[in-house]
Amino acid sequence: MPVTVQKFGGTSVADAYRIHLAARRAIRAKLAGKQVVLVVSAMGDTTDRLLDLAGRVTRHPSKREMDMLLSTGEQVSIALMAMAIHEAGHEAVSMTGAQVGLLTDSRHSEARIRSINAGRIRELLDQGRVVIVAGFQGVDENFNITTLGRGGSDTTAVALAAALGAAECELYTDVDGVYTADPRLVPAARKIDAISYDEMLELASLGAAVCHARSIEFGKKYGIPIHVRSSLTDNPGTMIMDNPPGMEDVVVRGATLKRDMGRITFVGLPNQPGVAAAIFDEIASREIVVDDIVQTVSEQGRSVNIACSIESRDLNEARAVGELIAQRFDSRAFEVQDDLARLSVVGIGMRSHSGVAAKMFRVLAAEKINIENISTSEIVISALVRQTDAERALQALHKAFELEREA
Repeated sequence: MPVTVQKFGGTSVADAYRIHLAARRAIRAKLAGKQVVLVVSAMGDTTDRLLDLAGRVTRHPSKREMDMLLSTGEQVSIALMAMAIHEAGHEAVSMTGAQVGLLTDSRHSEARIRSINAGRIRELLDQGRVVIVAGFQGVDENFNITTLGRGGSDTTAVALAAALGAAECELYTDVDGVYTADPRLVPAARKIDAISYDEMLELASLGAAVCHARSIEFGKKYGIPIHVRSSLTDNPGTMIMDNPPGMEDVVVRGATLKRDMGRITFVGLPNQPGVAAAIFDEIASREIVVDDIVQTVSEQGRSVNIACSIESRDLNEARAVGELIAQRFDSRAFEVQDDLARLSVVGIGMRSHSGVAAKMFRVLAAEKINIENISTSEIVISALVRQTDAERALQALHKAFELEREA
């Protein structure tokens, strides 16, 4: 029998009524002749409430204990989902990440999956049960509970789909698919019917919150089509796949905005080998993720400035790096900005079409929006702008590239 994996996000299991709706979807799939695995997130704002509670207990919680705390939200959801399916007269069993053998590394709060033992799930499926798995969590080799980062239930679902050889993974959420931009910021944003893994991976990593970026990596690696759709309707959503129709005919597929970006600039460093290595070794040791790097050389060529953009949550650690590097190399100073946002346009069609960067920069110039930094890849052009200009910039780019029109 074919296996289907369905994932339900927090809003889709926010109360008893929605849990029963999700259970009904699983039962329908089972009655259609499929073996069904459900992955569920914590109910509604449970994770936020747990974070707030931890903050009331301590200002500096241990990451290990935070994983222990946050993983409890999903355990509530899986038990209630199993009860809902039992109430409808069908067999179901709830399982934590540890119970399904989802093994991760030991990086608490941002763990990465190493392996999944699918044998236990297969046995239960063969017994005719719906298997309900807690998303977002796993266990390391020392049996410590770990979590995969916010949105990690998506990654749990797609990884299970790959391990079980499922034909498709359905991600149910409170929106009806992937949009050309965040519809809360751009009312004219349009739902995309199909998008490539590469485009969706970039959109997700650059701020589109509809999918966890690592779930797309799993989908691409193992060839699992991912269907993002609403849990409240039966309408088709957005298919994320290898080769959507007319893939390269669309130059720009979507535009994103990633808020809460910052930048640290190391000023007046000696222009000599080993300086950049020292900076980024220290940054890496503190697990700070760097988005882009810019180096400028003084007119005399004796000193350099090195700037890198990072997420605002890492700025305190970055300041500590700045102080250490300034002492080590006797540089003049370091500068920190915390009011930036990353604006990006994404599209596979950029590989075969020119002029996208020029158009993007003309639009921003017409809006009198200053660009703090530029970075590009084969299918992405990004610019750092002030947060106060960010929404206006996103709306202007969406309109200029006519993203509201059907491709």
